[in-house]
Amino acid sequence: MNKAITDGVVFMPPEFAGGLDVWSSGNGTPGADTYDNAVNAAFVPADQDFGGALELQKADTVQKLRYMGETPLLPGCYLRISARVKAVAGNLPSVRIAGWAGGAGGAHVGGLSEAGPAVSLTSYGEVVEVSAIVGTGARTGVDMVWGSEALYGHFGLDLTGPSGGVVRIDDIAIEDVTHVFLRDMLSVVDVRDYGALGDGVSDDSAAFERADAAANGREVLVPQGTYYLADSVTFQNRVRFEGSVAMPEDKILGLTKNFDLPAYIDAFGDDEELAFKKAFQALLNTAGHDSLDLGGRLIGVRAPIDMQAALANRTYFNQRRVIRNGQFSIYSGPAWETEVATSQASYSPNDPKRLTGVVNVANVPVGALVEGNGVGREVYVRAKNIAAQSVELSAPLYDADGSQLFTFRRFKYILDFSGFEDLGRFTLSDIEFQCGGECSGILLPPTGSGFALRDCFITRPKDRGITSHGEGCQGMLIDRCQFLSNESPLAAVDRQSIAINTNANDVKLRNNRAVHFRHFAVIGGSSTIVTGNHWFQGDTLQNSPRMAGLVLTRTNNRGTINGNYVDNSFIEWSNEHDQAPEFANEFSFSQLIVTDNTFLASHVARWFNFFVVKPHGAGHFLNGLTMTGNSFRIIGDPVDRVEGIDTSFAALDFNRFSNVTFRDNMFKNVNRRVASPIMIEHTEASPAQAWTIDAGPRLPFDAWAQGVDAVVAAGPLRDDSGAVYYGTPYYQGKQGPENDQVVLRWSEDVQGTVRITVRIDDPM
Repeated sequence: MNKAITDGVVFMPPEFAGGLDVWSSGNGTPGADTYDNAVNAAFVPADQDFGGALELQKADTVQKLRYMGETPLLPGCYLRISARVKAVAGNLPSVRIAGWAGGAGGAHVGGLSEAGPAVSLTSYGEVVEVSAIVGTGARTGVDMVWGSEALYGHFGLDLTGPSGGVVRIDDIAIEDVTHVFLRDMLSVVDVRDYGALGDGVSDDSAAFERADAAANGREVLVPQGTYYLADSVTFQNRVRFEGSVAMPEDKILGLTKNFDLPAYIDAFGDDEELAFKKAFQALLNTAGHDSLDLGGRLIGVRAPIDMQAALANRTYFNQRRVIRNGQFSIYSGPAWETEVATSQASYSPNDPKRLTGVVNVANVPVGALVEGNGVGREVYVRAKNIAAQSVELSAPLYDADGSQLFTFRRFKYILDFSGFEDLGRFTLSDIEFQCGGECSGILLPPTGSGFALRDCFITRPKDRGITSHGEGCQGMLIDRCQFLSNESPLAAVDRQSIAINTNANDVKLRNNRAVHFRHFAVIGGSSTIVTGNHWFQGDTLQNSPRMAGLVLTRTNNRGTINGNYVDNSFIEWSNEHDQAPEFANEFSFSQLIVTDNTFLASHVARWFNFFVVKPHGAGHFLNGLTMTGNSFRIIGDPVDRVEGIDTSFAALDFNRFSNVTFRDNMFKNVNRRVASPIMIEHTEASPAQAWTIDAGPRLPFDAWAQGVDAVVAAGPLRDDSGAVYYGTPYYQGKQGPENDQVVLRWSEDVQGTVRITVRIDDPM
């Protein structure tokens, strides 16, 4: 780069032979005194060393010589001013290159260094060359750094030291030496050329913006140094960081052309955690990108990342954004320890999602798990109101009316989104969360829809994989992820970690794999689709208890559980998140479809069931359940049955069962193979008017034989005289001491064989 060649810029001042009226004894500014007809200056046309030369007697303390023309100082352009000088008589002075910095409107730009290093003249007749380099940037070798405000200069030299001496000065030269600083990178724009200092103190944000504006498609270079940016900076060109930047938390660094985590790591001096926060901040504050590529980097995390605090400038965001392709791994330390608080509080079913009169409510952390009598699984603190001494809950409590002492456990998460008020359409893809058994994975925002996790690993979480403490799970999609427990060596009943919990509706869990958690998922909302997953929770114990893999806490469920591999665990359907657990004119346990799943368990107790309904209050019933096409297999000693009712709190009302289909399932090593409706073949050996048919061993849930769909004779029926009987019976359901028998009543005594279809429900 040479502006004299490429742009025709004239830097070289005229020779002294052209006249001394353009050479000033002052600063060189318009109106300053010149050396034309000065008593202490003359042009010497034939010096033996210089040819034409200016002979000058030093008469002032600082004898100045300045060219009165305005030599332009362009961004990125570096000038070397040089002169050859010799002493010819009198005192021996010192000489230095000097200049006057001019800015907009002809104003002087103060605070700059306007002189180069001085050289002493030590003998007469010895030719000494002095030089200095002036430019905008603070580069090594630049003697006069004038920054971006100086637009031009009046250059020349100064004589200092003792006065009275006479010197001769060869013609002063000014040349473009920018190439010295460019190395071999002509396509690079250096921020120092636009005034950046890189001292870690001065605000270089404006210089960064100027460099980016000048780049025009070229790469911007941030060389070694620490560059403090007091304001937000957005680069429209690619940036390469050899140095690093520092900036306030609320200021944004936007890298439009190389927006990825490796670039931010370079920018922030290899501080991966800080780099991720600033990249996330830019992701949600710039419209040019919808995704942040972590570049396959492993991000070391020393404490939970408060994602809203990293964003700094908003609590609401609802546009599609994706973070993908990397790993988070924690450093051990006290920052990951669970916070535990206890407080006396009151609960009323009339205000089902609130605790009131909470003692020391300020100490109760938002996002904490709530524990106490009558509190169901996975109930969290959604918010708190310190002035009102109240806590908002993620779900109602089933039996906590009154006052009691509650415990609040605040787990620590690698990514904590709880500071947002609302965050929607956010996706994490191809990321591994390495929790190391010391922390949890992800805490969702309290509100939001469309949060997605795909192709991710949550490895060895201490307490939770993904937690919803509000409705930030609305419409959540979790696809092709793996949840690997930290509790594999423990017995199933001793495990405490849970992979997922949800509270809101329309969640999809698809094609995931979960290993050795207490529960794979606790689902509190409705309309959930659980398909293609494999969760297994076995242990090495023989005939030991197993834990629920999938816990459904919504009675009017509207859920679909299809094509899963349920391994050494079971599905539990409860209503522990009902503020009034007794049936109260509602849908009750309704609208659940469980189809085409593979259920497998090994060496379990005889009373083990694969599907359990657990009502927490009286009066409930099944009001829409389909279980078809499932395969149930037991390895080891057989179990009695695959389905059951946990009556720890209450039983089901068999009299109100409706729309229950439990058929076309396969059983291996199960003593009671049940179905409803079920076809039973019954033979009455002697003529009788009332035939009693026992359906009990074959009916699901030990429910009642409520209805008969069909009665078909298998061959001729005969009366007591042996004649063929062509009449039809009527039936009486719910017969016998257990209500599990059906009585067929004929118009006369008959015998023979019928096939009867019995069901446990009212199909209407």
